[in-house]
Amino acid sequence: MSEKLSLFVPGRLCLFGEHSDWAGFQRVINADIVPGSAIVTGIEQGIHAFVEKADSFIMRNTAPELKDSWSDFESTMQIKELKEIAASNNYFAYVAGVASYMSENYHVGGLKITITSMTLPMQSGLSSSAAICVLVTKAFNQIYNLNLSTMGEMLAAFKGEQRTKSRCGRLDQACAFGVDPVHMLFDGEDVDVERLTVKKPLYWVFAHLQAAKDTIRILSDLNKCYPFANNELEQNVHEALGIENQKIVERAIFYMKEGDCEALGNLMTEAQQLFDEKVAPASFKELEAPKLHRFLNDGNIKKLTWGGKGVGSQGDGSVQFLAKGAEEQIKLKEYLCKKGLPAYTLTINPRHRVQKAIIPVAGYGTRLYPATRTIKKEFMPIVDKDGITKPVILILLEQLYESGINEVCLVVGDESDVDMYKDFFTQPLSEEHLRKLPDKMKEYERKILDIGNMLTFRVQKERKGFGHAVYMCRDFCENAPVLLLLGDTIYRSNNSLTCSLQMMEAFERVSQALVAIHEIPLEQVSQYGVLSGTWESKKETLMRVKNFVEKPSKQYSEDFLATKSKKDNKRKYYSVFGQYILTPEVFDAIGSNIEVGRTEGVGGEFGLTEALASCIPTGLTAVVLQGAMFDIGNSEAYKHTAAHF
Repeated sequence: MSEKLSLFVPGRLCLFGEHSDWAGFQRVINADIVPGSAIVTGIEQGIHAFVEKADSFIMRNTAPELKDSWSDFESTMQIKELKEIAASNNYFAYVAGVASYMSENYHVGGLKITITSMTLPMQSGLSSSAAICVLVTKAFNQIYNLNLSTMGEMLAAFKGEQRTKSRCGRLDQACAFGVDPVHMLFDGEDVDVERLTVKKPLYWVFAHLQAAKDTIRILSDLNKCYPFANNELEQNVHEALGIENQKIVERAIFYMKEGDCEALGNLMTEAQQLFDEKVAPASFKELEAPKLHRFLNDGNIKKLTWGGKGVGSQGDGSVQFLAKGAEEQIKLKEYLCKKGLPAYTLTINPRHRVQKAIIPVAGYGTRLYPATRTIKKEFMPIVDKDGITKPVILILLEQLYESGINEVCLVVGDESDVDMYKDFFTQPLSEEHLRKLPDKMKEYERKILDIGNMLTFRVQKERKGFGHAVYMCRDFCENAPVLLLLGDTIYRSNNSLTCSLQMMEAFERVSQALVAIHEIPLEQVSQYGVLSGTWESKKETLMRVKNFVEKPSKQYSEDFLATKSKKDNKRKYYSVFGQYILTPEVFDAIGSNIEVGRTEGVGGEFGLTEALASCIPTGLTAVVLQGAMFDIGNSEAYKHTAAHF
């Protein structure tokens, strides 16, 4: 019996930047055009299907939503036959186009797709055609183990759809990334996609306006403005879809990250006004959109929302609103349905999958003797950027608290250490002591106690190394990814996000074991774990790791561990930055090493480097954070940190 897989592909909703995908493509002809920029999200509605191998290409349906419009389809996998179907007006032109592309470019056989549920509204600006194309691509990819990345699936779906009479834009295939918002950048033939995170839930409502619009006419009219602007009207379109759209998208990303829902809603209204003033005149008959604007200006709707705008190609197709909250979202949907509009909800939630952290603090701190006779090194004081003198461990924990971490496991050396931490973080000050504190410090005392509620402990009675300390937390992790920090290192971010939050957001993009790195001189490689690989991002912030070696020699590093920069063509060297996100596979690797007694270095300890290196074949990513690290592990480092942090 052949393998049968269950797949779901959502529709997509363009939140900002409609039309900028094909406008940005025109840079292949006119380099003065500004790259296109859009924010797109998958929605909760989509296509559910079972897929399995077959001798031919078969589309079946058991979805009640399609029973009146569907007739089963079957074709051979001959490329010529599939291309002919793709070029026709056949209902299955889209899936045939993708199947022809996959057959032509990959070693695949037949496929049977059985659609079991279709909750995605058709012809409503939500890209049902792109969703079915992505579904077919994912099916071939998973059934035939093609190892295509999400970007690869997106490209294949786009190429397949291009074989039909449709001339879709590149942002339609964002549904390949699932029900998550992404930022898409369109620079000629190049497309970059970055997953976005939100700080607070965003309550969207979108609805089909049940009116007529001619998308082909809209695209034809707007295309007349490209690649070169010949008059003021065409120049306005270039500006609106170019530099002004780019600024709006940048602001939208910022508001989403900061959780400023009101500003985001106001920006939706501003984006619609820009579109009406500068783009709509180029296809006024289709983009005047009286029904769209009637609902955008509805007083009852305005009471429930922060703002609204059109969807997709705009016109009287669909409308979207950002509701003020969950209750307003429900009321808005009910109101639109009463007005005869099929309405749907979409809630974009903060989606950080990393909610726990580990900090090993079991060391003796011998390099800070004799201070560490009576105080643990992680309790050594540092003046923080807010002017408050804090123990190093509090600075670390406060940053985790601000990053949204819910639980922290501290690996300590003995039970007395547990008591010490509990005394500091969970025991309130005496009333007399509290009264003597200024109001600012009284508020901070409450934060310390809140942080104390995050803490749990593991006691490492035998010092068997860094990897062993980490492995003691395997049950704490509950088979989920976890953030790992060093107990004698603190971090200062160069932007509004803590270094830990930068790590967590990077993990959302790659979904595999992650190591923070920074550049070091070649002369220092023998002091660190050194990583090398290939850059996965144009900004050279994400690296696919190919080698990870603990304290290599200078010669070995020159021969095997240099990473070449495309920016300046120089060979560079990178070491760990002291933050990691560990997946269950890393814990499995540490456990295997402990079981067979495989240690690292001359001390007979179980390390972390070898376990991380074992993830390279399946995927290990390194990330360059925007920030600096400060060590307190020895006297010179502590003096530098105290002076410069």
